[in-house]
Amino acid sequence: MIERIVLYKLKDEYCNHSSRAEIAERTRVELGALQSVRAVSVGVPADEASEASWDISVVVRFDTMDDLRNYMVDPAHRAYVDDYASPRIAVRKAWNFCT
Repeated sequence: MIERIVLYKLKDEYCNHSSRAEIAERTRVELGALQSVRAVSVGVPADEASEASWDISVVVRFDTMDDLRNYMVDPAHRAYVDDYASPRIAVRKAWNFCT
């Protein structure tokens, strides 16, 4: 299995509990609906130290690297990233791991 771990630091106007919750839910729904995604989990900071560094964590699981590659170019994923997420994000970091 492949896990893609993504962390978002949101723009200042989205750094509040209600915006984080809204972004987390939309991320969970939209990414979870994509065909190549096996599972998705989205979190918000559990403590002040985490909140000072990151606002949203996303873990997307795939069966294979080919599934991940297909996900990256999927038009629905691109729409989520380009039209919804990117305008709200100040910093994004992502890594892929085999499990």
